[in-house]
Amino acid sequence: MAAVEITLLPMLDDNYAYFLVDPATGTTGVVDPAEAAPVLAHLGGRRLDWILLTHHHADHIAGVPELKELTGARVAGPRSERQRIGSMDLELGEGDGFSFGEQPVAVLETPGHTRGHISFWFRTGDAVFCGDTLFALGCGRLFEGDAATMWRSLGKLAALPDATRVYCGHEYTLSNARFALGIDPGNEALRRRAEDIERLRAAGQPTIPSTIGVEKATNPFLRPADPAIRKQLGLEQASDAEVFGEIRRRKDRG
Repeated sequence: MAAVEITLLPMLDDNYAYFLVDPATGTTGVVDPAEAAPVLAHLGGRRLDWILLTHHHADHIAGVPELKELTGARVAGPRSERQRIGSMDLELGEGDGFSFGEQPVAVLETPGHTRGHISFWFRTGDAVFCGDTLFALGCGRLFEGDAATMWRSLGKLAALPDATRVYCGHEYTLSNARFALGIDPGNEALRRRAEDIERLRAAGQPTIPSTIGVEKATNPFLRPADPAIRKQLGLEQASDAEVFGEIRRRKDRG
């Protein structure tokens, strides 16, 4: 089966939505549209079948009413955020799955940034759309959850195959890289990646997608068990969740 085709659609100041096409059926969709206009321009008269939502924040759903009105697309999103998102055609939670054309999609509940946040894993396409849970070299702020909750959610994503491409909600990678180097300064893979990110952003290029394998090797938010990070933070005897929480607090202060 051919993998789902994915196009990045920059929106607002630093958001990404993602336009999807299943090659076998022509089924189309968009993930987390903050605005309708870029999606409509990319459609160019084609139909839009699905709008996939990871969570309720306005910078991920504001384009939905106009898109639904103009295209008749069906909306799929987190069941537990129905009251804040509004009417959805397909409400989803942990363990649910559906078919995007011929693409099987698994739903992971990944709360922490919001209480009902979900991620969409396209199993055969080696892609996960994780909204504001996992970023390239970062993770989302804990607006509606605690460190232990977010750490469990990140664990679900880290357990996906290393080749899984990570499509997150924002282009935060440059600032995340600079922060990460202060937490994990001896990580040569991180240092090389940070140099690549500097070059990409200087050229106006996106840093997305990453992969799960790359994130596990370089993202400090997925590496609280690493002895060097624990020593850097002075938390050699703490739990992984506690170390993660301290990393998140330092990022919030920065």
